[in-house]
Amino acid sequence: MNQKSYQSDLENRPAVPISTVIISTLAIIFAVFMAVIVLPFWFPGLVQSLSGENIKVYWYLSRGSAVVAYILLWVSMVLGLLMTNKMARYWPGAPAAYDLHEYVSLLGLAFVLFHALILMGDTYIKMNLLQILVPFGSANYKTLQVAIGQYGFYLWVLLVGTFYIRKKIGTKTWRLIHFASFISFSFALAHGIINGTDTSTGWMQMIYWGSAASMVFLTIYRVLTVVIGKWFPANQTKSSGI
Repeated sequence: MNQKSYQSDLENRPAVPISTVIISTLAIIFAVFMAVIVLPFWFPGLVQSLSGENIKVYWYLSRGSAVVAYILLWVSMVLGLLMTNKMARYWPGAPAAYDLHEYVSLLGLAFVLFHALILMGDTYIKMNLLQILVPFGSANYKTLQVAIGQYGFYLWVLLVGTFYIRKKIGTKTWRLIHFASFISFSFALAHGIINGTDTSTGWMQMIYWGSAASMVFLTIYRVLTVVIGKWFPANQTKSSGI
């Protein structure tokens, strides 16, 4: 098998088996069910002691997991752009970058799922499962802001799902679908800025500005490499070592 065939085989084979994804998803759902339903029912005194009369532990867990999910989405986007910009071949290498891209994307989805479902335990928002899963279903709490995050999540699910059907749909279609990742990232950024409790804090603003600026830089770099490559194909071939 030559290097090109080996690279193609790596790209068409998902780094994380679908069975692992299903088991992990069920584990998250079970953990949230235990935290939201079983724990308050079996140990009401313990839950009350976590934050007093107004239980805020679920809100804190949701906020923390949301920040982690956003950072993971940003890392996934950076890895994707590093691969398309051919920069990943210098570090960490194309195969490693591709696998990390998939791992980080799946891990980020896990944190988003936890971020959303754990809100069912929050006594202030009082959202049920239907309101959490259906866009514009949260009529009692920031309907539009929440819907933006929900649409971003479902786009992210679609993008991660293509890792498992890439061989069937073809690389060209796979890459075309992945342009939607920019929309998903934009929705996540907008959802965090307009709906996030920590938006006004300095450290969160640094995360938003830093992630957005890096995305703009890498995207512009990608566009310029394509344009310059069309204008000076000979120079691009020479510089890429082909």
